[in-house]
Amino acid sequence: MNPMVEFCISNLANGSQEAFDILEQDPNLDVLEYGCLSHCSLCSETLLAIVNGDVVEGDSPEDLVKKIYAYIEENPLF
Repeated sequence: MNPMVEFCISNLANGSQEAFDILEQDPNLDVLEYGCLSHCSLCSETLLAIVNGDVVEGDSPEDLVKKIYAYIEENPLF
């Protein structure tokens, strides 16, 4: 079972697309996009992804990728 990283399509348009593209290349992650993740106020203010059910935020696409990998390392599935 791979870690799941979910993105809101609105957040992708607001700047997280680059992070999505980077993470999508990792065969050890399941990277998905949805119309909405129900975090609209946060989504409009920052770059974010839902990683295994928890919100991870970043200041830039590169920062978001770094924080997603750090979250996965600190919170293993098994």
